Amino acid sequence: MNEITVQELKEKLDNGEDFQLIDVREDFEYETSNLGGQLIPLGGILIEADKISKDKPVVVMCRSGKRSAAAIMQLQQLGYTNLSNLQGGILAWAAEIDPTLNVY
Repeated sequence: MNEITVQELKEKLDNGEDFQLIDVREDFEYETSNLGGQLIPLGGILIEADKISKDKPVVVMCRSGKRSAAAIMQLQQLGYTNLSNLQGGILAWAAEIDPTLNVY
């Protein structure tokens, strides 16, 4: 499984790269803190897979990296090959990039 660090994600965002950020946490988690990604909770990832691009890089994130890894494994069964897991999730982002971010 491809993985990306929070530093690499920040570079992509800062450089305005064309990629899709998918957040597989629950609504209440997203409302607490998010990085502006598209919210598709893990439980609905296969139902809403048509919202996920196959034509450009996709970074999948959650709180710690476990749910996003599970989402990627499910999506790979549908033929997705352009997915990267955000190592450490939003907890790593708060620890390494933005300590002002609310985490839970």
